[in-house]
Amino acid sequence: MHQHTHEASVTGSVVLELGGDTGALIIYTGREWHGREIDISPVEPAGAARTHSAVRERRVRDGVFFSAVYPELPAGTYTVWADPVTPVGEVTVLGGVVVEFAWPGRPG
Repeated sequence: MHQHTHEASVTGSVVLELGGDTGALIIYTGREWHGREIDISPVEPAGAARTHSAVRERRVRDGVFFSAVYPELPAGTYTVWADPVTPVGEVTVLGGVVVEFAWPGRPG
């Protein structure tokens, strides 16, 4: 079993490995998700293993926001899960690109 740190991160503290068929995903949430984990899984093949990331406070030059970051994902379409059985959306990750997903009901 592994543990995530839930400390605030600052500008430049997350390294993204981008290029070729590898992209990254940022899921923006509200403060109420701080410390919770969000699972994602590839749409294909059905039943593919999930991966997760903890929602952390992100302090940047423009202010503070809360997000989960997936720094190194193979290109493809992913399901974003609210809980073990409830999908909240799909997002397509492209190689060499940071893709953003706003949690449903979240502005932006």
